[in-house]
Amino acid sequence: MKTLLKFLAVAAAFGLVPATAGAQSAAPATQGTAPAPAQAAQPAAQPKEPAGAPIDAISAASQAAPAQPQEVSDPAIANVSGEEPSDAQVANAAIGARAAPQIGIGQPDGRMNLQDQFTSIGEEAAWFHNVLLLPVITAISIFVLILMLYVVVRYRRKAHPIPSRTTHNTVLEVVWTLVPVLILVVIAVPSIKLLANQYSPPKADLTVKVIGHQWYWTYEYPDNGEFSVDSNILKDEDAKKRGEPRLLAVDERMVVPAGATVKVIVTSDDVIHAFWVPAFWNKIDAVPGRLNETWFKVDRPGLYYGQCTELCGARHAYMPIAVEVVPPAQFAAWVASKGGTMPGQVKPTSSDATQNSPIANAAPADLTNTSGGSATETSPEPTNLVNAVGTAPTSSQGATNSRRGDSQ
Repeated sequence: MKTLLKFLAVAAAFGLVPATAGAQSAAPATQGTAPAPAQAAQPAAQPKEPAGAPIDAISAASQAAPAQPQEVSDPAIANVSGEEPSDAQVANAAIGARAAPQIGIGQPDGRMNLQDQFTSIGEEAAWFHNVLLLPVITAISIFVLILMLYVVVRYRRKAHPIPSRTTHNTVLEVVWTLVPVLILVVIAVPSIKLLANQYSPPKADLTVKVIGHQWYWTYEYPDNGEFSVDSNILKDEDAKKRGEPRLLAVDERMVVPAGATVKVIVTSDDVIHAFWVPAFWNKIDAVPGRLNETWFKVDRPGLYYGQCTELCGARHAYMPIAVEVVPPAQFAAWVASKGGTMPGQVKPTSSDATQNSPIANAAPADLTNTSGGSATETSPEPTNLVNAVGTAPTSSQGATNSRRGDSQ
């Protein structure tokens, strides 16, 4: 049994378990077999409307043969110097209507601080981190360090051969009890406010369902004809042609309109993943069999990168996320190019659609049954009332013909 458990652990570490067998094949090209397309990993029981053709040849090639680990880890091809892409690379990155990446916007740039935030929740969280938490932590650390150095010097054996026998100091004990409490209160007030704002989203304008697979993402648009796109990592060679950062460029991006409140329903097809875009300040787990929800609203058009942040197998590092925020007119054109429809043209049938959400569109209460006299405008009379005033029905439990306890 121990040998079997060790074998399963090694197999899981190298992505050899059956759950990974249906994902994108990792067979090298030297074997003469092309890797399986990413679409093959989707369950056949949930067919989706086919999306439009990929926007360019690079995306088409990536969809047909997703990049393998050795193709995104070649230093000879990848731009690992940290230099900014040339003007020609940036120009080539704007293929069709695709947004070009910008250094320091929606991607890591080597800074020690947080990325620039482009959502209201992100700006509030960044203020909380930079203006409140860091100064408080720094002040406490410096104070404790100075106090320790003072105690080491002031009460060393040479200066105090006979140590003090003081055991109590009322003033000091009150101070070191009240000060930490006040610090926690100062931190707790904006922290609770941030959590309340984060988990009280406004009414959604668009719903996108995000499904994690080993090792790529699927984005479904239930409001727009239920089409879906599969997002695979690009090879280093293709990412360099587009002027995009390695390990973050993808063939198909999640596209959303600027200024819209986007509800993101997150789940997984195999193992636990995590959907994370640092510039939006949202991170949520994708759990098989469970629907988690987050949201964001970005006013600035641009390209924002993220990654899977839950260890999900051998190619966990090759699951990037790219969210492209575009003007509404450009979003409508992109939806049309994928074979989708805009809301209002056709009523969506998916239960994930914004119009069909029972939370965002709660049905009004039934106010017709108010016969009992105890109903109010917001609380109708219950229908399962029992008459507790009338005569109770007769029970035969104590009838004389009961044989319980009779002697035989």
